[in-house]
Amino acid sequence: MPLQVTSAAEAEMLAHAAAAHPLEACGLLLGRGRRLAAVTRAANVHPDPGRHFEIDPRALIAAHRAARGGGPEVLGYWHSHPAGPPEPSAADRANAAGDGKVWAIVGAGTVGWWRDAAGGFEPLSYTASGR
Repeated sequence: MPLQVTSAAEAEMLAHAAAAHPLEACGLLLGRGRRLAAVTRAANVHPDPGRHFEIDPRALIAAHRAARGGGPEVLGYWHSHPAGPPEPSAADRANAAGDGKVWAIVGAGTVGWWRDAAGGFEPLSYTASGR
């Protein structure tokens, strides 16, 4: 079953990436099951934010706490490649956990969708809706 994504969520990631350029933008993908409900922006706390990203741990902890309290689940993460394609880079592959989370990567004016599978990143099927 494909991930359900709204065009508004993709537009939000594209806008955040454009605003952060030339630095990498990043954030969380929130929802339930296979339905993406919200995209959040988080501070990129990596020491070299022009080439790498690290989601602010406080944002990640807050999202997990909210999920435990009945809020949306952390489905995965998103970040941008200011000068690269919307696909996992060597750094992304090296830092991946193989935990099955969704990764959305913004690059070249589009969003690529990936699953962080145990054997490496796999393209993720998704359906887009206007809502």
